[in-house]
Amino acid sequence: MERSRDAEPDEDDPRPDRAAALASLRELVASDRTRRDPGAALPLGVPALDDRLPAGGLGLGLPHEVAPEAEGDEPAALGFTLALIARHLGLAGGEALLVIAPGHPTPYGHGLSGLGLDPDRILLFEVGSDDEAYLAIEEALRTRGLRAVAGFLDAGLPLKQGRRLQLVAEASAPLLLVLRPARADLPNGAATRWRIGGAQGARDRFGCLLRPRWRVHLERCRNGRPGTWLLEWDHAAHRFGLPDALADHAPAARAGRS
Repeated sequence: MERSRDAEPDEDDPRPDRAAALASLRELVASDRTRRDPGAALPLGVPALDDRLPAGGLGLGLPHEVAPEAEGDEPAALGFTLALIARHLGLAGGEALLVIAPGHPTPYGHGLSGLGLDPDRILLFEVGSDDEAYLAIEEALRTRGLRAVAGFLDAGLPLKQGRRLQLVAEASAPLLLVLRPARADLPNGAATRWRIGGAQGARDRFGCLLRPRWRVHLERCRNGRPGTWLLEWDHAAHRFGLPDALADHAPAARAGRS
């Protein structure tokens, strides 16, 4: 006898409820996506730049590489890296860890404050080699208690090590930065690669530096578009911007779209 369509479902029927199964599958996929792809980013606050980044900013939980444009631009690259950390901590709170390998200067309190960073929120860890730096960064990422982790490396980030750090960082999604010398140019899995050059910053009437400026080259961007900008940093507002002299100037706008 054929069962009526309006009959109650048989509890012994092995066939699963299709709607319930689909709902469970969607929930599982959503949970996995949340775990593996935080979907969060740090916007730099400059539309011409953020529009070129796939998430509207630096993807959190992904490695980002910063390097000097040329020999002698190391202070500029360091300043830009610390400004990124200052912006993130200004928006998200928490603390940051700087893992410093040989060949990099150790930031000091006054310099950190000048870039808008509270020295009490910065942890410094000096190591003897890049291998030690990789281990320290990985262990720091596993703690899941830091908003930002930056490794100042002597030879850069190898592809295998970069992938390993990304897998560890996915769970807590911190801002993950790697600062390397100009000479080190290893293939790696960084989501973005930045070249930073020094530029003459704005000064007050006493000749003191008001806002540092950098020539910023986005050389590589996974699922994004490279570009070049002249950026300045407002340490009090934790904000990047275009210099006033260029903000309303047509050639500057074209440079951002080159």
